[in-house]
Amino acid sequence: MEITKDIEIIDLCLYLKKEKILIITDTHIGYEESLNKQGVLIPRFQFKGIIERLEKVLEKIGEVDKVIINGDIKHEFGTISEQEWRHTLRLLDFLGKYCNEIILIKGNHDTILGPIARKRRVRVVDCVVVRSDGIMEPIDDIKSMKIKPFGIKSMNNKSIKKEPLNNKKIIKNNLLIIHGDKINENILNIIKKNNIKIIIGHEHPAVSIHEGVRAELFKCFLKGKFGRRTLIVQPSFNLVTEGTDVTKEELLSPFLQQELSDFEYFIVADKVYEFSRLEKLG
Repeated sequence: MEITKDIEIIDLCLYLKKEKILIITDTHIGYEESLNKQGVLIPRFQFKGIIERLEKVLEKIGEVDKVIINGDIKHEFGTISEQEWRHTLRLLDFLGKYCNEIILIKGNHDTILGPIARKRRVRVVDCVVVRSDGIMEPIDDIKSMKIKPFGIKSMNNKSIKKEPLNNKKIIKNNLLIIHGDKINENILNIIKKNNIKIIIGHEHPAVSIHEGVRAELFKCFLKGKFGRRTLIVQPSFNLVTEGTDVTKEELLSPFLQQELSDFEYFIVADKVYEFSRLEKLG
């Protein structure tokens, strides 16, 4: 199902059809081990489930050029657990069979991600801009707007010489992919100066569907506005929990500190179901 033109929902993923880019977010590998350490006895089933669901997604769309993991690939803040080492490396190896490049966007849980990324030579950035001409610009440091030239490629994977993206002159683009846990002045400048769509993770959106006295929580995509720009919120690929009920619970992302009653939502169940407004669930 298309959530906007050229952006398709496939299970818990987003797929940029023109650029052949697959986006997943918030796998939180190592979450079960973290719960076990807290005394919560839960079996470690998530990694197997992630691989099985991704296999179905990739079988459906075929070859992809790039995979972007939009933050929180692992769960622990200040360390790398044994489960995180094993399963994060295995996830990167699995995805590497289906694409030409993997890019990791830093999330709030990714304070110690460097050793894993370096082991598989995967690039870690603050956010990614995909321009309307198909050029992808991974921004290494959103504070300085630093972009490494070797990361700028066209859709056919050829390097392109171009003027850097910076605060003084921002080149027209159409999509900003960022984890969503924070906003600074440079992010706001990119959004303000460009006709741009925004994709975030971080929030783990879900909604409760009621049938009589029974209620069930489902992961969902949200689509609304941040200012005048289209905002898409992607559900987590963490299979241990459904996420945050956006109609009842306090939301964390600064992109969502607003009234959400006009947001559309897309529930992921046996297929994707589209509903017009969140206010209908309130």
